Amino acid sequence: MKKLKIIAGITWAILCLILILILFPGLNSFSSSAATLPFMKINPNYSGGVVVKEMITAGCTLDIRKPVFDGLLKERKTGFMQIDWRGTLPEKLSDTIDYNLDGIPDFWITVDRKGSKTGLNPFNSRVKNVKISTQTSYGWAVRVDLEK
Repeated sequence: MKKLKIIAGITWAILCLILILILFPGLNSFSSSAATLPFMKINPNYSGGVVVKEMITAGCTLDIRKPVFDGLLKERKTGFMQIDWRGTLPEKLSDTIDYNLDGIPDFWITVDRKGSKTGLNPFNSRVKNVKISTQTSYGWAVRVDLEK
């Protein structure tokens, strides 16, 4: 019985190795085609969430994204919301943000791009602090910590 288990285990390992060697060259095209499937999307923890409001001014666009509270099994008590400035940006950015779209401003944010300093003045008790403020390939992005 012990020899039978050993032979079965070795056979299984060899079959898996052969399968991997056969599939390995095609993994690149398989992953590209799988990525284009309609149900595939980037996790909001990486993308910043869906854009819910876009404010366009001369040379600059401000994207306000939906708050993200995603967890592995359920929503977390804390999360973040992301703001993106795109286009030709001035040295100092300053905007009043209504992240929950209730018509009442939730916080005021200022960004000094030259000194990489970000200030946050919360008007809502659920707004906590600046999590990330960084230059991006398209402009500037800020993530603000929130409580649910």
